[in-house]
Amino acid sequence: MEQQQTLKAAGAVLVAMAVLGIIDNYVTVIAEDAGLWQFHALRTSMALPALWILAMFQRQSLCPERIGPVAVRSFLTGTGLLIYFGCLGFLSVSQAAAGVFTAPIFVLVFSVLFLKMRIGFWHIVAMAIGFSGVLLVLRPDLTTGSFTTLIPVAAGALYALGMMVTRQKCAQENTLTLLAGFFLVLGIWGVLGLVAVSFFPVADAPETAAFVTRGWDEITPRFLFWTFVQAIGSIFAVGLITWGYQKGETSYVAIFEYSLLIFAAIWGWLLWGQTLDTLGLVGIAMIIISGAVIALRAR
Repeated sequence: MEQQQTLKAAGAVLVAMAVLGIIDNYVTVIAEDAGLWQFHALRTSMALPALWILAMFQRQSLCPERIGPVAVRSFLTGTGLLIYFGCLGFLSVSQAAAGVFTAPIFVLVFSVLFLKMRIGFWHIVAMAIGFSGVLLVLRPDLTTGSFTTLIPVAAGALYALGMMVTRQKCAQENTLTLLAGFFLVLGIWGVLGLVAVSFFPVADAPETAAFVTRGWDEITPRFLFWTFVQAIGSIFAVGLITWGYQKGETSYVAIFEYSLLIFAAIWGWLLWGQTLDTLGLVGIAMIIISGAVIALRAR
């Protein structure tokens, strides 16, 4: 029975990653019609009412039991994913996700630094393999000193801190509360970003920064549709992931989250003709192996 539950949980996570893989690929379409800040402000305005309705049906409250830890957790995860979405303006989903999936590596690093945890040989090997894989996927330009492609790694570091706060301080909070806090932070960032770019507009921004420096634009039907799909799709996917972790063995279920790298590459190829070269594919394989070793050793 436990094995069947774990298989069902793994299936739920796979479906969630497939959904995220496709909706995140359409951020490039959103970026053609609007900027990062407008996207997050509008997406939050759609997601929070949907979460409130879900909470009403489930007879749950969106108010946190401990507002301080939830606020810190929401800030860390929200800011990390803000960086991730910002990178989608100039990187493929596979590349941006590769940076985010450094999170398990940073969890180990921060656990050693802040919690004085001792790690073994295989953890160190997994960290080295995983980070090498990230470098193969992102490949910063060392000749020009441009490390723009490494920005998603910052998202991984912040997301790792958010995961640690979740485990240590927010275990008693319900999923809808944590999700509402996450969306609220992104919405606040959206409003602050819109105010900032309106008062301090950036003229002649490079193509890589256009998505981030763009202010408020006229809302097009296409932008409205895909932002709504993003809001509802994210809630649906996170719900499946949460159910998966509740029903299955955590160390095994966690491995299936790495399928996002595969789904993102597949959808990117099917939708836009994006391809990864051999080194990029090897890098993704190394990241998945690293995550699997870390997850299994966590048992």
